Amino acid sequence: MSEELNRNISASPRPGGELDSAVFENRKLTFPVRKSNKSRLAGKLWYWWCWFAACGLLFVVGGPSVLFLWIINRRIWLYPVALWGAKTWLQACGARVKVTGKEHLDAERAYVFASNHRSYLDTAALFRYAGKRLGLVAKKELLKAPVLGQGMGFVNIIAIDRSNPERALASMEEARRVMDAGYSFGVFVEGTRAMPGELLPFKKGAFYLALQTDKPIVPVAIKNTDWMMGKRTGVAYPGEIEIVLLPPIETAGRDVMEILVETRAAVAAELGR
Repeated sequence: MSEELNRNISASPRPGGELDSAVFENRKLTFPVRKSNKSRLAGKLWYWWCWFAACGLLFVVGGPSVLFLWIINRRIWLYPVALWGAKTWLQACGARVKVTGKEHLDAERAYVFASNHRSYLDTAALFRYAGKRLGLVAKKELLKAPVLGQGMGFVNIIAIDRSNPERALASMEEARRVMDAGYSFGVFVEGTRAMPGELLPFKKGAFYLALQTDKPIVPVAIKNTDWMMGKRTGVAYPGEIEIVLLPPIETAGRDVMEILVETRAAVAAELGR
């Protein structure tokens, strides 16, 4: 591995040997989780308020917009509506968003954003605040959600069935076509939401996509969403989401596992700060 890769791994404040091994072997990592100072009852009430707000936005704004734009055949016009919806939902959930690292991005280039994933908040945050016109890879189960499932294709959110290799390959081919049209793409490279404090092993799909399109990988570390609205917690709390866009990693002519490990090392080092 390159000297830069070794520097990325050693940048983490965690004990070197344990972290190095977990990064190179693509194993689960665990980090400390912040706790809210609000009660669990308040968290449960806020959790259900967040979902009430999401349903309201989907049915009051999303539904009519999807239907109207489908009728007039202007599906791409849904994109600014979706950006507004993502921002509005995050605000309704009490989430402030702080983004650092946009200076690393070239306005003339498209990227594959490879992010960790611990919360439903991550999807809206990355889609709205990555700083690029962005498509996303999402789980196939979202296709069953009313309005959301119908509107996903309008804004280049591609559902992937990881249980079916042929369909998953077809989805990544569709993502490649979207990138060829000038879009960047966001992928939650763990393949599912991690439990609070966890960084799961990375899947290879995003890295193959970057190699096939000759696009750089932007490692993305999303912080705080695990305590704000973590997986299987059933609670939500207001707070500040931190999105850290790390320096892009060039992919041309490189091995997929080398890129994966370098990306994972960068994300792990940032999460450990």
